[in-house]
Amino acid sequence: MAAALTVIEGDIVGLDVDAIVNAANERLAPGGGVCGAIFRAAGPGLADSCRKVAPCPTGDARITPGLALRARFIIHAVGPVWQGGAAGEDALLASCYRRALEIAAEARLARIAFPAISTGIYGFPPDRAAPIAVRATAEAIARLPVIAEAIFCCFDRTSAERHRAAMATLAREN
Repeated sequence: MAAALTVIEGDIVGLDVDAIVNAANERLAPGGGVCGAIFRAAGPGLADSCRKVAPCPTGDARITPGLALRARFIIHAVGPVWQGGAAGEDALLASCYRRALEIAAEARLARIAFPAISTGIYGFPPDRAAPIAVRATAEAIARLPVIAEAIFCCFDRTSAERHRAAMATLAREN
């Protein structure tokens, strides 16, 4: 059975999935945006859990318990800071999605939810990021049979529409 790729609009913090992905920084320290929301919701133990697995290079990911979240685990994926597009940002963004899924598969986690990594304070253009995220995720789950569902949890309608359009484009290509 093929894994499902889905898009929802909402707050990733409250999802009841095996793992949510945190758009993390290399130090795995509390930050703003989705990262800050995840740290606040998971509770004070998350900073301690992160210190044990930090640092994490851009394009890679680490896993910690979900603590007070409904999700059992948090996978901290470090996306690139946008520098204009000529510094390998596309490859690094794709890599952090792949690594998050590989870590989920190693931990036997079937349902994983992603935010739009790097599109907030890291400045990655959202129109460019969505197709990269969708393609990298689709390619990874095709070779990771333990993953049953990858969810793009978009904070607003515009982001959800971008991800749905990217999925439609990928479906037409295949």
